[in-house]
Amino acid sequence: MAQTGVWITFADKFDAANDGYSGADGSGMTQQGTARIGDRARRGFWFDPRFAIGIGLVVLSVAGVITLVGTADSSVEVMAAREDLAPGQRVSAADLQVTRARVSDADSLYLSRSEVPAAGLVVTRPVSRGELLPQSAVGSADGLELTSVVVSTTSQLPESVGSGSRIDVWSAAQEQTGTFAAPTVIVSSATVVRLVQQDGLVVDSAGPSVELLVPRSAVARVLEAVANGAAISVVPVDLPVKG
Repeated sequence: MAQTGVWITFADKFDAANDGYSGADGSGMTQQGTARIGDRARRGFWFDPRFAIGIGLVVLSVAGVITLVGTADSSVEVMAAREDLAPGQRVSAADLQVTRARVSDADSLYLSRSEVPAAGLVVTRPVSRGELLPQSAVGSADGLELTSVVVSTTSQLPESVGSGSRIDVWSAAQEQTGTFAAPTVIVSSATVVRLVQQDGLVVDSAGPSVELLVPRSAVARVLEAVANGAAISVVPVDLPVKG
């Protein structure tokens, strides 16, 4: 069977004086010239193209497997509890560990590293050690000091009041004579969460309602004013530069 391949020889450039040729036609080769030709022959090797093709196929196969595995990996990084977490506990990134989860919609169900603020979070339900931390199991650390309430005002809201505005809440207690006492501030610098839209055909005549973020220490005063039918108004603290 005939061999398939190429014989490759590394040969030096001939020089008539050094290689031992006595004439231009190459006749009369000396013993020294014969030895040098033999050395050049021993520096040759047999190259089979099939060997190069085989190496190329192996490299392509390995690259294909690596690409396929990387594409098939649909796991995402989410946070898990290092230790058991109790409701009301404030946690930071140091209390959590990063793990990879291959769960459908994991990025929308569980907490990711970027969603842990520097101020930390507050645990709202028990979480066991090693358990993936659901987004529904934590809340803002501000929840330890602030909470939201909805109040109905007895007057129209200023145009500058909207979501994110800071306002003072004023309350005037209703007296037995049907009049109202002098108003006082019951919450200072509360934050407007949203303006509550009234739906349906029947519109509440009490006035527009707003959801406010107030300190927990002020919740009792606000609820007392609402329960006793006090006249409640809101006054913006920050006025816009351009009206």
